[in-house]
Amino acid sequence: METILVTGGAGYIGSHTCLELLEAGYRVVVVDNLCNSKSDSLSRVEELTGKDIQFHLGDLREMSEARDLFRREEIDAVIHFAGLKAVGESTEIPVAYYQNNVGGTCNLLKAMQEAGCRNIVFSSSCTVYGAPDTLPLAEDNPLSAFNPYGRTKLVIEDMLRDLAAADPAWNISILRYFNPVGAHASGEIGEDPQGIPNNLMPYITQVAVGELEQLSVFGGDYDTPDGTCIRDYIHVVDLARGHISALKKLEENPGLITHNLGTGQGYSVLEVIKAFEQANGREIPYRVTARRPGDAPAVYSDPTKAERELGWKAEHGIEAMCRDAWSWQQKNPKGYM
Repeated sequence: METILVTGGAGYIGSHTCLELLEAGYRVVVVDNLCNSKSDSLSRVEELTGKDIQFHLGDLREMSEARDLFRREEIDAVIHFAGLKAVGESTEIPVAYYQNNVGGTCNLLKAMQEAGCRNIVFSSSCTVYGAPDTLPLAEDNPLSAFNPYGRTKLVIEDMLRDLAAADPAWNISILRYFNPVGAHASGEIGEDPQGIPNNLMPYITQVAVGELEQLSVFGGDYDTPDGTCIRDYIHVVDLARGHISALKKLEENPGLITHNLGTGQGYSVLEVIKAFEQANGREIPYRVTARRPGDAPAVYSDPTKAERELGWKAEHGIEAMCRDAWSWQQKNPKGYM
């Protein structure tokens, strides 16, 4: 049985990926400092799968802790989620984002090198495409991050490209996510942001459940059909399964590979609100406010390369995304307690 280290595994995408890894027969080791997640998510994954996760409370910004992981565990491959992830916040505290995202990744890669582990799937982002001139976005589109969060992802991608060029023994999968939403169909694990959500769907669900009074729509004057931002929303379970496909591809020793994980379909903020209302029979009060720093008007993917090379394709539509997000929030109105 292969052992996979999942950094940031207690988080939203991480916990769903841990579940899919366990169900696919992998042994899972998680390291997380729990700065924006809760270990309850992993307990629930264990309950859902009937399998154990080896959890380490740790911080990759500490080199000694990164090294210690590989001394204590025999790791075959790494899925690297750990990082700060709010676009707006990154414009306010950019140094923290570089220190955490880039610094932590440097320590992880160094520890992997020392341990002889050279297989990694990296959680990148569509933010590396910046504010694109052409859509949909394919993997060979120009790269130009639009905000500090995106620039940390782009710096890490560049590090990985340099590493692959320097040492062909590395197998590296860069996965550029679009906008993950939804939750596991059980409603037991889902997105649990701290404070007012930065992402659209948990903002909507917290308004729907009564935790927040109304939704703020950031910007109504973009050059889009209804004036609000357009994004490619992908069900988190589809996204998690994409990591299994990437891991299997690494077994072929492909060197460095890069893929978009998205649906190829863009929805505006107002379209998502309407889809949620229709899927769940809940009205969502909202008001249009000022634009949020760092947001591009429209971003959606060309996911055909992932289907062709990884055998992966998103299966869930916007209705399932809205339904499953609401199921999670209804069962957990205050998130993990």
